[in-house]
Amino acid sequence: MCSQPGIVWFRLDLRLSDNAALQQALERHSSVIPVFIWAPEEELPWAPGGASRWWLHHSAAALAADLERRGSRLIVRRGPTERALAGLIAETGATAVYWNRRYEPAVIARDAVLKERFPAVSCAGNLLVEPWNVRTLRVFAAYWRAIQALPAPAPPGDAPARIPGPERWPDSVRIEELGLLPKTDWAGGIRESWSPGEAGARRELERFAGAGIADYASGRDVPGERGTSRLSPHLHFGEVSARQVWRAAADEGFRRELAWREFAHHLLYHFPETPDEALRPEFRRFPWRMNERELRAWTQGRTGYPLVDAGMRELWHTGWMHNRVRMVAASFLVKHLLIPWQEGAAWFWDTLVDADLANNTLGWQWSAGCGADAAPYFRIFNPVLQAQKFDARGVYVRRWIPELRGVADEWVHEPWRAPGGVPAGYVRPIVEHRAARDRALKALATLRVPRLPAS
Repeated sequence: MCSQPGIVWFRLDLRLSDNAALQQALERHSSVIPVFIWAPEEELPWAPGGASRWWLHHSAAALAADLERRGSRLIVRRGPTERALAGLIAETGATAVYWNRRYEPAVIARDAVLKERFPAVSCAGNLLVEPWNVRTLRVFAAYWRAIQALPAPAPPGDAPARIPGPERWPDSVRIEELGLLPKTDWAGGIRESWSPGEAGARRELERFAGAGIADYASGRDVPGERGTSRLSPHLHFGEVSARQVWRAAADEGFRRELAWREFAHHLLYHFPETPDEALRPEFRRFPWRMNERELRAWTQGRTGYPLVDAGMRELWHTGWMHNRVRMVAASFLVKHLLIPWQEGAAWFWDTLVDADLANNTLGWQWSAGCGADAAPYFRIFNPVLQAQKFDARGVYVRRWIPELRGVADEWVHEPWRAPGGVPAGYVRPIVEHRAARDRALKALATLRVPRLPAS
């Protein structure tokens, strides 16, 4: 064991349990220096958005408290990362830097430079399957079969009882000094809805793995019920590991959904241009139309289609949206309005607490029909039928659209057809479904979209 300290650089792995980088550093060094570096400029154009920064502030604070309970502390520095790490190594005599791998293009490029500059150990701590361990596949069914043929994920490791630190700790800035919280407090709804940090992630996983998972198959598509895991922000910030979730939630249907997260990172790694460009090249000549008024109506939850609007209002209030509603809201933007999918991806990036570049990219390209395993181009969700199927009594819609609380079930998803007309304060549809659908089909048919190969 090395008598000089090792640096553990926490990134999107803000936990102490099942943390490969932390485990390896503890095995090889007599003391460990946990570090968090704020350098958003190194992740452009996909630096963390507003909701992500709020979560990151609280998650880092929770990690710092967890470290203190184990006799350690979190050293916080501002970037550039190379300068911050060089300074820490010079100050402490650390002989290695440990981190868990990330897969965003800008981060991969930055990490490659750091590996040449420092004695670095990058670990597999954020995915079940490294992207290069499965041949490049662009259809989920084939990817799912491939990872099922691999050995089962190893059991997750426990958090260390104690984390020895150096004799002399280096200086640190306070997390509050990073300016992650909004100057105007718009995060009240997010604060009411979530508990960032490893302890919050553990409670959510225990809830879901207990009573929640029993109803997952029947409840996952019903937005008015708490039928999903709600683990996505905790997974994104690494407050719980994929192995922990895989082990605790031993349901085949849910594990398949967890594999979609793996598939998203597989695609991002192999096709790093996709956050900005369609995977299917024919979509790069698609006749998108940009309408600022309609885009604003969509972001504000005022399209006149209750399910879409309820989802957008839930997103603004809580920083999260039910997955079924995400699909409907995204489809409405790109197919009913023909607004570029990149506009929707950018809005979600700034407002979602689980904004993840791989998942956000996969979801939006799927909805637009231009990505891997995308929805058929002719599939255009009818927001009324979707609402009638998955929110039959209007529980979800009424929760987020108070203007509709007095509307009868018969009309709650089509309030423009109600005997009294659209309730005061709400709006008529900004487009008519059939006309918008026909317009989208004509635009899509010009592309002659071919079937996507599996590999």
